[in-house]
Amino acid sequence: MDDKRKIDPTILRKYDIRGIVGKNFNVGELKSFGRGFGSIVKDLMEPDATPTVAVGYDGRFSSVEFSNAVCAGLTASGISVKNIGCGPTPLLYYATKQLNTDAGVMITGSHNPPNYNGLKLVLSDKPFFGDDIQDLGKRIEAGDFYEGHGDITHCNIELDYIGRLLEDFSGKKDLNVAWDPGNGSSGKIVQKLIKRLPGKHILINEKIDGGFPAHHPDPTIENNLAQLKSLVIENDCDLGIGFDGDGDRIGIVDSKGRVIWGDQILILLARDVLKTRPGEVIIADVKASRVFFDEIVKAGGKPMMWAAGHSLIKNKMMETNAPLAGEMSGHIFFADKYFGYDDAIYAAIRLLTILSNTDQSLTKMYDDLPKMLNTPELLIDCPEERKFNVIKEIKNRLSDLKNNTVYDIDGVRVESKEGWWLIRASNTQAALVARCESDNENGLLLLKKQVRDHLTASGIKLSNHLI
Repeated sequence: MDDKRKIDPTILRKYDIRGIVGKNFNVGELKSFGRGFGSIVKDLMEPDATPTVAVGYDGRFSSVEFSNAVCAGLTASGISVKNIGCGPTPLLYYATKQLNTDAGVMITGSHNPPNYNGLKLVLSDKPFFGDDIQDLGKRIEAGDFYEGHGDITHCNIELDYIGRLLEDFSGKKDLNVAWDPGNGSSGKIVQKLIKRLPGKHILINEKIDGGFPAHHPDPTIENNLAQLKSLVIENDCDLGIGFDGDGDRIGIVDSKGRVIWGDQILILLARDVLKTRPGEVIIADVKASRVFFDEIVKAGGKPMMWAAGHSLIKNKMMETNAPLAGEMSGHIFFADKYFGYDDAIYAAIRLLTILSNTDQSLTKMYDDLPKMLNTPELLIDCPEERKFNVIKEIKNRLSDLKNNTVYDIDGVRVESKEGWWLIRASNTQAALVARCESDNENGLLLLKKQVRDHLTASGIKLSNHLI
């Protein structure tokens, strides 16, 4: 099979690769990605060296076949593959550390529907994103590949990973915890982990199933947490913990079944980190509440707003030496005691440690946070080829705006006396993302209208109930 091919440009996203199985993401493409990425890894090595690449995959129906195709492409380029099998994306990140590989490839569709799949890539201990991904597509199109005969070793590092997670757990009191891996690839790890944690643990949807029969694997959509909420309330749990399809995004509900959103989780974690690392930078994405920035200052930290996207956040953490970062989407990144990548299971361990060592409940912590009126993260359908142009159009319309502060590091965030609103292009879906926040009802209504007006002016159709 000729591995040189034209790759659909829409699957080459800003910080990973994501496509529709059977449409623009098939075995042929996956082998070519293996050939291309393996050749990029070889570029960094001495001529006679045999680079190593860790490969893992999630529980989607297409993932085993795609993993085999990637491994075939890598070995054909002279790569020695360390195949860790099915598990969450953080297990692949951990494998690159534990096995000391030169790079890593995770086959995963993350939180997307079952008919999607994708790749998350790591090279030389750094995220592989942006121009790197575009260059990979060009390399495949040119057929610029190394020839070689690599090998494949199967490595089971689950127990090592669980042991590492538990290194940073300590607790003075037992907790009653509900867990929902959502039939995603973290299910097997979570089953083993909770057997080694004190307290009472209740687990649902732990069986890995690429069809996601219980609910869509995205814990940032409140409807997907309905089972977890019921489980918490029915069993008088202290909290509930949910994960996305590949275990790198977390969702939390308190004892009353209320959702603790990503920026609020980050505040609670940051307060603990800043006790031993005062004055350090804590990063949140552009969707974070104004409360986050205020509370980090109160806790003695330096808040920083940055572009959304797991690769972009990780890169910024390396630049600033930030010990902690997070996104509204539930990605939490710990460089404090940990490796600096997004690991939702590790974030859960750190939160459980906080709660196990205080008399204050998660519910009380949530109640004590300042309250704002805001929308959830709103996904608005927009054609893939149109979404970035919509953002440009909005920026142009804002060029003469007075008495407002405009942040354009990722889409457009406009802050005014009423609060703020945001419109940005999703890098993983054919959609725009919007959010508004104010401290009063009239202000929120005004901000919503501004968002509606801008989207309508760019020809985006809105459902009446959406915003």
